[in-house]
Amino acid sequence: MRRGLLALSLAYILSQFYRAFLPVLAPVLAAEIGASPDDLARASGVWFLVFAVMQIPVGMALDSIGPRRTAAILFIFGGAGGALAFGLAQSPAHITLAMALIGVGCSPVLMAAYYILARNYAAAAFGTLAGAMIGFGSLGNLAGSAPMAWSIEALGWRPTMFALAGVSLLVGLAVLGMVRDPARVEGDQKGSILTLLKMPVLWPIFAIMLVNYAPSAGLRGLWAGPYVADVFGADIGMIGRVTFVMAIAMIIGNFAFGPLERLFKTRKWVILVGNGMGAVALCLLWLFPDHSLWFATAMLAVIGISGSTFAVIIGHGKAFFPAHLTGRGVTLMNLFGIGGTGIMQFATGPIYAASKGADPATGYAVIFGVFAVMVCLGLIAYLWSQDRTD
Repeated sequence: MRRGLLALSLAYILSQFYRAFLPVLAPVLAAEIGASPDDLARASGVWFLVFAVMQIPVGMALDSIGPRRTAAILFIFGGAGGALAFGLAQSPAHITLAMALIGVGCSPVLMAAYYILARNYAAAAFGTLAGAMIGFGSLGNLAGSAPMAWSIEALGWRPTMFALAGVSLLVGLAVLGMVRDPARVEGDQKGSILTLLKMPVLWPIFAIMLVNYAPSAGLRGLWAGPYVADVFGADIGMIGRVTFVMAIAMIIGNFAFGPLERLFKTRKWVILVGNGMGAVALCLLWLFPDHSLWFATAMLAVIGISGSTFAVIIGHGKAFFPAHLTGRGVTLMNLFGIGGTGIMQFATGPIYAASKGADPATGYAVIFGVFAVMVCLGLIAYLWSQDRTD
């Protein structure tokens, strides 16, 4: 199991990279193939929506054929194939298609690991282990910032993408060779995603899941680069450094929140406080979008930490899942988290286009405001949740 989790961790590092590398590529893609911020918002949104839609068949596959074949086959053909298509892209439409393929490839990776953790490890340790998995995977977030900028400057963006396609192929083969499926759940118990959706106890958890990851993923994976470039005149190196700081903050959060739930013996209030911090940071950026580069970087870091309650929220939901619906349960939670992110990626492009003015900070302030309102609504709904800590 440990070797398999290591292979899935490597695949998840690449998954995190692929959802976060577009801001660094924004200037070169604009210059070479005419990709605008709106084009990249659409491509990023497609990644998240395809990823989210895939959670339904992935959940069924995890419960029926197991995590090994589910993760390996999709990652080889979607992850490696999508990276190759990206490197061959000649237009913004090609970028969107490539991101869709990569979304398919990345869709089973984290949930395959969570399925193994849920089935083979103590329930009380799930939040810590799940958060650590995301924390290690967030090395891909780091690679998608300053290191990606260095690679583009040294090699060019197309050779970089071809190299990533090769690495993805090797990691997919490692997943196929190293992952071992947990024992099947015995019995005649039946159920589906509808069984879980009919459980009112899960509805407030779905609400916070819908809004938790969207600000950190949307800003880190798309808007942070154009924001600091347009408002503060940052070049590609500075964009890499700002997004690097945000990525570090996300790693710290993922390692911190799991132990905090065990320390304070509550999931609900760890999640409420964590997401409340993000709501405050979003409100401050909404009110003061052009205050200073250091202030913007600090607030982006707080938003990154806030989004790292993702694993604890899945742990909260998992505490109510029937054992034989574990695969469907964790992927349903992921559908809400990634689906909400994808919807906001699509929505923020037109919102920015409609609200930008002579002051470059105006359009970005509106985006921060939309994210802030969304998180606050999710927090209100989550107040009605039932705490459970295994």
